[in-house]
Amino acid sequence: MSESYAFIGLGHLGGNLAASLIRNGFAITVFDRDPAAVERLVTLGATAANSPAEAAARAGNAITCLPSPKISEAVLAGPGGLLEGLPKGGTWIEMSTNGRDEIMRLAALASAEGVETLECPVTGGVHLAAVGKITALVGGDAALYERHRAAIEAMCARSFLMGPIGSAAVIKVITNMLAFIHLVAAGEALMLAKQGGLDLAQSYHAIVASSGNSFVHETESQLVLNGSYDIGFTMDLALKDLGFALGMGKDFGVPLELASRVNAIFEQGKAAYGGGAWSTQIVKLLEDAVGTDLRAPGFPARLEI
Repeated sequence: MSESYAFIGLGHLGGNLAASLIRNGFAITVFDRDPAAVERLVTLGATAANSPAEAAARAGNAITCLPSPKISEAVLAGPGGLLEGLPKGGTWIEMSTNGRDEIMRLAALASAEGVETLECPVTGGVHLAAVGKITALVGGDAALYERHRAAIEAMCARSFLMGPIGSAAVIKVITNMLAFIHLVAAGEALMLAKQGGLDLAQSYHAIVASSGNSFVHETESQLVLNGSYDIGFTMDLALKDLGFALGMGKDFGVPLELASRVNAIFEQGKAAYGGGAWSTQIVKLLEDAVGTDLRAPGFPARLEI
C-alpha cells in the first residue's frame, strides 16, 4: 500500500510535483494560500484542506515546496503548521531550497516532535517537473529514503541520496550557482554572436553541438531568443540561492569569485526589472546595455518536453 501525503506549496514547481503524485495513483491532500492553485489540484483528484495541520493529520506524511526558509519554518512549526497535524513517526519531505544550516535546524524542530525529515530539493527546471522528469537531490536516513522512494520516483526521473540532512542543500545550492553562472555566460556568448554578424538560431545550434554547451544554454537560451524569458523562476529566487552559495563559500573557506560577480549582476537585474521578473531576464541587462535584442525565429515561449 502506498503512503498518503499532504502537499503544501502549489506554485510553479510544487503544483507540477503534486500533479505527478496524483497521476501515479497517490492519495494527496493539498493546501496553498492561492485558492486557484488548490482548485487546479482538486480537479486532478486531490483533496483540499483548510490548513497545513489539517492536511498533515489526514495524510500522516507531508511534502512542502515553498519559496523561502522563513515560509518553510512557518508552515512546519507555526500556528496551524505541519507539526500540529503530523503523527509521531510521520515524515516531512522538504522539497524547497534551503541553506544547510536552515534545513538542519528545521529537521531538529521536527525530530523533537517525533517527525522524521527528508530534504529533497529538485533540479532541472519547472518544465521537467511538469512531466515527472526532474532530478531529486536527497539528504537524510537511507531507510527513510527507501520508505518514500516510490513517491519521490513518481515525481522525479532520477534521485541521488547525497548523505545525511544538510547534504542535499549543499549540492542543490551548487547546481543552482552553476546554472546562474551559465545563464550569464550564455547571454554574453549570444550577444557576441549577434554583434559579430552571425545568425542567432544557427549560433544557438552550433553552441549546443560544441564544447561550450550547457544545460542552461540548451534550455534557457531558447526563451531569450523567443523573447518571453518565461522560465517560471524569479530574480528574487535566484538571489536567494546565490546568497546561500556565497554563505557556504564563507563557511567552507572557498573564494567564489565568479559566483560573487554573478550575484552582483543579479542585484542589477532586480534593480532594473524587479524581484518578480523571470531570472532569464538577466540577459536583458546586456541587451539594454548594447541597445539590441537577442531574437530568432523558431524558439518556444515556454519550455516543453
